[in-house]
Amino acid sequence: MDMKMEERDNSVVIRLRGRLLGGPFAEELNSSLRKIIKEGKKNIILDLDGVTALNSSGFGILISNYTTVKNEGGELRLAKISSNINGLLSTTKLNTIFKSYPSVEDALKGFE
Repeated sequence: MDMKMEERDNSVVIRLRGRLLGGPFAEELNSSLRKIIKEGKKNIILDLDGVTALNSSGFGILISNYTTVKNEGGELRLAKISSNINGLLSTTKLNTIFKSYPSVEDALKGFE
């Protein structure tokens, strides 16, 4: 799993690439989010365009990070979700929890 962060407007976009399956990456993402929040940045977008696989551990990572951001008064949004992952979100009803957008630009609009 590869992760790149960039600040856009008043938000942080985290671009994820590869297979979101848990493991050591979960702690890396959790740690990065805690650091971002500590710096006072609470508008966070996960760009999932490059995520090729997602399992239950991957969902756990998303839910954990959503909860962390929300508990700190922020908002975590998902962008560029593939149709397969969108289907999994729908099947598990997680689409009722996560706000998802077709593009990073669309996700940024609500934060402006």
